[in-house]
Amino acid sequence: MMINAELTGYDVEQLNAFHDLLPALARGLDVRDIFKHLSAVASRIVPHDEANLALLTEDGSQFRLYASTRDGAPEVVCRGKGCPIGDADEPQLFDQVPGPERGLRSGLSVPVGFDGRLVGVFALFSRRPRAYSPHDLILAERLSGYVAVALAHQRLAEEARHAAVERERSANIEASVELLRAISDVLDIRTVFPRVSEIANKVLPHDRLTMMFHDQNGHIVFEAASTDEFPDVTRLVKATTSPPPDEGFIIIDDFRTATLPIAEPADLRERLVGAGYRSLLTVLTRAREQAMGLGFWSKRPQAFDRRDVAVARRIADHVALAVSHEQLAEAARQVAEARARAERFESRVQTLAEELELKTGHGRVVGQSAEWLDVLKKATQVATTDTTVLLSGESGTGKEVVARFIHRASARKGGPFIALNCAALPEQLLESELFGYERGAFTGAQQSKPGQIELAAGGVLFLDEVSEMSQSAQAKFLRVLQEREFQRLGGTRLQKANVRVVAATNRDLRKAVERGDFREDLYYRLQVFDIHIAPLRERKPDILPLSEAFLQEIGRSFGRPPAGLTRDAREALLVHDWPGNVRELRNALERAAILCEGGLISPQHLSLYAPRRPDQSTTSQLSAVERDTIAQVMRECRWNKSKAAKRLGLSRTQLYVRLRKYDLEQMSA
Repeated sequence: MMINAELTGYDVEQLNAFHDLLPALARGLDVRDIFKHLSAVASRIVPHDEANLALLTEDGSQFRLYASTRDGAPEVVCRGKGCPIGDADEPQLFDQVPGPERGLRSGLSVPVGFDGRLVGVFALFSRRPRAYSPHDLILAERLSGYVAVALAHQRLAEEARHAAVERERSANIEASVELLRAISDVLDIRTVFPRVSEIANKVLPHDRLTMMFHDQNGHIVFEAASTDEFPDVTRLVKATTSPPPDEGFIIIDDFRTATLPIAEPADLRERLVGAGYRSLLTVLTRAREQAMGLGFWSKRPQAFDRRDVAVARRIADHVALAVSHEQLAEAARQVAEARARAERFESRVQTLAEELELKTGHGRVVGQSAEWLDVLKKATQVATTDTTVLLSGESGTGKEVVARFIHRASARKGGPFIALNCAALPEQLLESELFGYERGAFTGAQQSKPGQIELAAGGVLFLDEVSEMSQSAQAKFLRVLQEREFQRLGGTRLQKANVRVVAATNRDLRKAVERGDFREDLYYRLQVFDIHIAPLRERKPDILPLSEAFLQEIGRSFGRPPAGLTRDAREALLVHDWPGNVRELRNALERAAILCEGGLISPQHLSLYAPRRPDQSTTSQLSAVERDTIAQVMRECRWNKSKAAKRLGLSRTQLYVRLRKYDLEQMSA
């Protein structure tokens, strides 16, 4: 009778089934391996057609189906109403079951927990409607207790296994640190990346290892991979611009169901799954100042968890160290090459300056300002080509000196250097001087004469003040630059122009083009390589070196030692504005060298005065009348200088002198 009292609410078969549960649970450490057998035993207590066990995800927000008696059960994640496992917070009976295609009509679910906390839910389903009663719910709760014991046992076993794995990992890491350090010394880690993957596999199993960086657009670029799969997938375009995770790692449990924040390639998921890949662990680190990611790819679902992050980061740090070494080595190589180029350039500039001084007798390639050194650098760079050069800058800044420097540094240095000032010749003589003429070409042409273009054959033709070239001469000279051929005045035979052209101007050619004074097509032909020479007032560090060079030159011409400069004279030179630039500096020093009679040059000998502008109160009445007359005629001629010069009875050169004197050039611009 005692037995009957203990069996209240249970029959003998159910009691025996409970006794059989423990041996069933003892058959394996993983509940999934024995779940179908467990269901078969439990069906003697609570009959059912399908059994499911779902466990809470790590963040506790959802349930993931962990085990099921249904073959090929999908790995669904759900919670609450509409989920086949029901609401897990309380025991529950329900008559409406999702999945009518399986014929299920009713079911029950009970929570599974241990250590006072919920870990999952155990659910049973039947094809019979209203198959379960509150009494079955009590039996199911007892079954969930057995399931909880099995899960606790499994978790303890897993923790023991992970502890053993961690011990093994630590040993393997220490054993492979030296090898990883050796790998970090290579100059290009991509060449040994499969070996890196092989070493990392000892401590973190994976099927593919990748190294990734962000490009300037924020896209993910693959720099190295341990396998040659997906050779065309070299870049991933993120679907959003969200920043990387704060934790510094990303885990994807299964590519089949995970949301991939990748816009391109659009078929990435299909390609990965098709190749057998299921999960990914990516850890983020830095190689010097560059963000870097190391990706561990596996063909097993849920192959990685948080416990793998520390090991992955250690591997990534070794790889980042190798990349940093590589970047430092590359930076050092670039610095060394740049230093070598700079030394070669400085040596070349010095050699050319010395050659030019010996050839011309003038040491005017002198200066140490950044502006002047930049001019010499550009001149040296373009000299090795046959490119047309346009030198721009105020009068007296040294444009012809730079032109001779280019000639001396070029392959044409053995040829002539012919200089022609376009503003120094009247219009009717400029073309004949430039192109030459045949006998009888015009009155007074008693015999043929070669022009400057012919005389400069094999060398350099320097056209100073090219902006003063007439429209007719511009059209003809454009043909020289385009076709490399020309005709003498009065001639019919085409001649080849084997010259390199270096042009110079102290005016703004772009504004001259806008006014129609200069051909636009010729402007672009001349301005292939533009070098601007700053005025001397913007190159203060060059004043004293130039002064010393000029005094040496002047002393040689006088046949006596060079004059020296007092401290006050040096200060006067440095504070003067030098409107005439280098030419004015030399003239001032030559005059002072005469006045000092072999002694030291003082400020009184330099006679440096601030230039007076024509609109100041000290301007003479005659100058004011001349200025107003020129301005009026220029306006009436619409700033056509040729017409204005004829009306004023002046040559073009005389008109230009007065325009500069009275500051009327700015009005014409």
